[in-house]
Amino acid sequence: METGYRRAGLVLPYRGRFGDPRPPELAALALPPAPMPSHHAGRPLKSWRYVGVYGPELMLCIAAVRVGRTRQSFWAVWDRAHHALLERTAIGGRGRVELGPATVRVLDRSLQLHLTLGEGDGIETICPAGASYAWTRKQAPVRATGTIVIDGQPRQIDAQAVIDDTSAYYPRHTRWRWCAGVGRSIDGHHLAWNLVAGVNDPPQNSERTIWVDGAPSEAPPSTFAEDLSSVDGLCFSAEAVRERRENLILVRSSYRQPFGTFSGELPGRIALAEGYGVMEAHDVHW
Repeated sequence: METGYRRAGLVLPYRGRFGDPRPPELAALALPPAPMPSHHAGRPLKSWRYVGVYGPELMLCIAAVRVGRTRQSFWAVWDRAHHALLERTAIGGRGRVELGPATVRVLDRSLQLHLTLGEGDGIETICPAGASYAWTRKQAPVRATGTIVIDGQPRQIDAQAVIDDTSAYYPRHTRWRWCAGVGRSIDGHHLAWNLVAGVNDPPQNSERTIWVDGAPSEAPPSTFAEDLSSVDGLCFSAEAVRERRENLILVRSSYRQPFGTFSGELPGRIALAEGYGVMEAHDVHW
């Protein structure tokens, strides 16, 4: 793959702020905000938008996913105050989940959610993926405000979020570990992070990012514990777990994403006073 890109005059991986001018050689690739083709180098497009909102009272995630012609949406809420996990997955369409620019809506029998997201530019990366390429944009921390109604009981939300937009032609078998969270350092700085191993993770120009008071910097390569209890010096205490196994003929997936709290240090010896978010392990044939 790298040889092919060199012949085409492309230089990957690339990392930059979304919306800034890209290197001219990247004009050979279809990249957001323009549409990406349904296939490239024989691989179908995989794309998703994931919004994770993490806080001391509630943690929630909402996503819309496309793999080729297959569509899926899901949402989950971990109510820390009542020790209750609610979740729903819909196959074959977006169901009652709506993810638009700067907005989130979930209209379900047991849950109604309306959020406004204070989106910005975010960090985009373009990395080799087998014989093709992968684009992703990560935004954090993003202020999320709105209302959630659980079983008829309304609650206000004013919390920090991490947004993951990805469009990629990943290989048939792909495995990754991922960690996203928000928090505060012991010296009072506002923090957010996105750490990964397995996809978009070259030594440099990766998607790995730590935000300190909103300013992003790239993190070094990440090493995850097999049981998701830590990533490098960052320790994780799981509180509730989303797990799903699917066999949809063309797509076979094993997925585990616990909500929980973080302690210890982020790369750069940034000591946490508090941290909330998720770990994730995903093994998929698509």
